Parts: sequence; C-alpha cells; structure tokens
Amino acid sequence: MPALYGLIGYPLAHSFSPAYFKKKFADQNIDATYEAFTIEDISGFPDLLNANPNLQGLNVTIPHKETVIFYLDELDSTAFEIGAVNTITLKNGIKKGYNTDATGFEQSLIPLLQSQHTHALILGTGGSSKAVAYVLKQLGIAYRFVSRKEQPGCLTYPELTAEIIAQHKLIVNTTSLGLYPYIDGAPSIPYENLTAHHLLYDVIYNPEETKFLSLGKERGAAIKNGFEMLQLQAEASWNIWSRNTTPDP
Repeated sequence: MPALYGLIGYPLAHSFSPAYFKKKFADQNIDATYEAFTIEDISGFPDLLNANPNLQGLNVTIPHKETVIFYLDELDSTAFEIGAVNTITLKNGIKKGYNTDATGFEQSLIPLLQSQHTHALILGTGGSSKAVAYVLKQLGIAYRFVSRKEQPGCLTYPELTAEIIAQHKLIVNTTSLGLYPYIDGAPSIPYENLTAHHLLYDVIYNPEETKFLSLGKERGAAIKNGFEMLQLQAEASWNIWSRNTTPDP
C-alpha cells in the first residue's frame, strides 16, 4: 500500500500542498499519495488518524497550527520554541510536531534583507506569525506584532503612525487578508508612509500579488509573496518525513 501523507486545515479548497506533493511523487516515482483532509474543528484529529492508519505524515495549516499541539506526543525543539506546528510525523504510534514554516521563511527572506531592515512589524498573531517572529529573532531583527484586537505587547492598526512605519522597514503580513478569493482585503496600515526603503513580505501566495503587496509596490517598496516560502517549507517537510519513514518488512 502506498504511503499516505496529507494536509489538515480549514478551508482547504485552494491549498498549495496537495498539487505540489502529487506532482513531486509522480515526477520522482515515489510510491505515495497526498490528500487534503478538511477538519473544521481540531477535535476531529483523532478520528482522522483512526480512519487512515497508513498515514505517515501531515502538514498543518490554518487554523490548527497551535491547537494541534495538544494532540501530539512530542515536539522538536524549534516547534516547541515557536509554539506552532505545520508538519507532523506518525511513526510507531508517536505523533511528533515540527515547524518548517520557519525554514521556508528564513531561506526566502535572507536574500532580500538590506542594512535598513533592522526593525519589523508582524501583521497578525496566529501560528504563522510565531514562525516569522522566531526567524526574525534568530536574525537579530527587532519586531513588534500588530493585532486587530488590543492585547499585551501588540500594537493595533490605528496605532501605526508615520513614525512607526518609518522605523520599521520590514513589514510581514501573516494574516489571511487578501487571500483568494477575497482579494480585495488588505491589512489597514498607512501605505502612504511607505518608501523605497521598505520591504513588504506576504505569506500569502494566491493571488501572486495581494493588495497589500500592490499598495506597497505603488510606493516603491520591495515586495515578496509566500510562494517560495511554501516551496521551501514543503521540501523541508518531505525531508523530515523521508528520514522518519519505516520501510515495509
């Protein structure tokens, strides 16, 4: 029986991973399949595992990157520090969580960094934002979270002054605003204060240029979408699964 891998999250209609891995498996003659498992509530996770005993690995997307941790047996050190999981191995009854979002974000961001990118704003406070924060900390880039709701240690969007935007030359969107098919959405930042010294990074890849990126480009800012990050995190996931695969007897 082919090894089974998959993706859990909600919604999954336009997710990147299924097509990516199906093509990878076909191109490389890997005896495996990859399926999207729509789970609206993470409480359905144990039932999914029971119904698919040949599952060897899972990717995790919104909104379950944090809540799935409750159902896991182990976390690797990076996932533990981040507090969010996007990759799971299932081996010998042990469910172990990893975070390859950090790998994908770091490898795709580093070539874009310039001397002025010393301070960053992270838009959003979900699971992806935690991987972004982990990477920025590793790179020595100071950061602040921006949230729609007031919460300790976070700025809110109305608090984003021209001075704050001027200081924070790297702005990373980790929210779902602008994600297809709701392409008219964009975080409420003062785009008029952006300059050619800013770098806007959106973890969204569909559409290719979100409204967030488009508005930044109009002000001369450098822009980057999340497609390369997704490719890199997917490959990192596969590397983890490959080294944890137990051959059939």
